[in-house]
Amino acid sequence: MTNSLFSDASKRLEKALKYVSISDDASARLRYPKASLSVSIPVRMDNGSLRIFQGYRVRYDDTRGPGKGGVRYHPNVTLDEVQSLAFWMTFKCALLNLPFGGAKGGITVNPKELSKQELERLSRGYIDAIADFIGPNVDILAPDVYTNAMIMGWMMDQYGIICRQISPAVVTGKPLTMGGSQGRDSATGQGAFYVINNILPKFGHSPNNTTIAVQGFGNAGAIVAELLAKGGYKVVAVSDSLGGIYAEKGLDIPSIRQYKNEHRGIKGVYCQDTVCSIVEHKTITNEELLTLDVDVLIPAALENQITSKNADKIRAKYIFEVANGPITSEADQILENKGIYVFPDILVNAGGVTVSYFEWVQNRSGLYWTTQKVNETLKEKMVAETEETWAISQDLGVSMRTAAYIHGLNRLSEALDAKGTRNYYVNG
Repeated sequence: MTNSLFSDASKRLEKALKYVSISDDASARLRYPKASLSVSIPVRMDNGSLRIFQGYRVRYDDTRGPGKGGVRYHPNVTLDEVQSLAFWMTFKCALLNLPFGGAKGGITVNPKELSKQELERLSRGYIDAIADFIGPNVDILAPDVYTNAMIMGWMMDQYGIICRQISPAVVTGKPLTMGGSQGRDSATGQGAFYVINNILPKFGHSPNNTTIAVQGFGNAGAIVAELLAKGGYKVVAVSDSLGGIYAEKGLDIPSIRQYKNEHRGIKGVYCQDTVCSIVEHKTITNEELLTLDVDVLIPAALENQITSKNADKIRAKYIFEVANGPITSEADQILENKGIYVFPDILVNAGGVTVSYFEWVQNRSGLYWTTQKVNETLKEKMVAETEETWAISQDLGVSMRTAAYIHGLNRLSEALDAKGTRNYYVNG
C-alpha cells in the first residue's frame, strides 16, 4: 500500500473486517471509491488576472442512499485527502443509520487570500464544473473546513441557475432564509457534546472533576468547548492555527469566542459586554496543547495531528476526535498500549451530517423544524448509536474505533448484499 492518508484510513476497515461476517462482494466494493472527479476552476481575480484552482469531488459509496459530504477550502487539499474523507463519511452515515452514502469535496486554495467576490466566483465555478456529478438524489454538499453558510448559499443558487429550478436539497448548511435548518451551524459541536457527556460517566467522571483541552477553535471546536464549559467541565486550554492558551484554573470560553470573532485571535480574556480584560494565562503551541496533563483531549483541527512521533507524549486519559482523522493508525496502537481511550471521529463528529440529514428532509417535505426539535432528535440519535457502539466494544473487547467500524460495516453489508452476492447467484 502507498504511504497516503487513504491507505492509512483503510487500515481501520481491515481491522474491523476480522470481527464481522460479510460477503466477499461487500468487502471488495468497500475497498474502492465509486467515482472520483478532478476539475480545473478558472477564476477572474479582482486585479483582472486569471487563476486556475484545482477542485475535487469523490463519491465513495451510495449503496444506502445519495452521497453526502462537505466541501473544504484549504491549501493542502488533495485527491487523496478528499477520498479519505469520503471513505470516513461512508461509515459515519452507516453508523448513524442515515439514508446516505459517503462523499466529499474540496478545492486547493487558501481562502484567506481571496476577496469575498473572488470566493463567490470560485464557489460558483466549482458548481459549474461538478453540476453533472451532484444532485439532491445523487450527491449532496455541505460546509467543511473554511466553508460556511454563505458559500453553501452561493453553491445552491448556482446549481439552481444551471438546472433552471429551485433545488434547496442539493446543499445543506445553507442560510436559514434559503432553506437551511435551525441548529446546523452548531450541530457538530452539539453532537460531540452529547457523546462526551454520555461516555464520561461510564468512567466515573463528572463535569466538576474533569479537565479538558481543545485543539482547534473553529466552528466545531469552539462550540463544543463552550457547551462543555457551560455544562460544568473545566476547559483549561484551547488553540487555533496560530497557537493556543492554557490556564490551570480554567478559561472563560464565551469571552474567548467573543474576542476571537472581533480580533481573529485567541487570548485569555474575560469579556463583559464590549469590554474584555486580559486574565492570567500561558501561551502554548498546538503541539504543547496535545501533550498537556488533562483528563480529556479534543482534537478539532485537521488530520494527522497525533502520529507515531508524538503519541507517546500524550497524557490525556480520553481522546474524543471532533476533527476528521486526527490520529494515524500507528498512533492508535501506541495510545491503546498506553491505556488511553480513543472515541472515533465517525461517531463523535457525526452531529454535522445528522443535522444535514434533518435539513435535507425539511427541504424535501417543505416542513421546517424548531431548534428544540432539531437538538432533541440529534441527541436521541447520537446517544443511541453511542450506546450501540459501546455495547459492541464491550462485548467483543475491541476499541471504540473498531466497534464503530463494525457497527457501520454491518449496516453497509446488509445494503450491499441486498443487491445480490456470489452466494445468491451460485446457490439460488
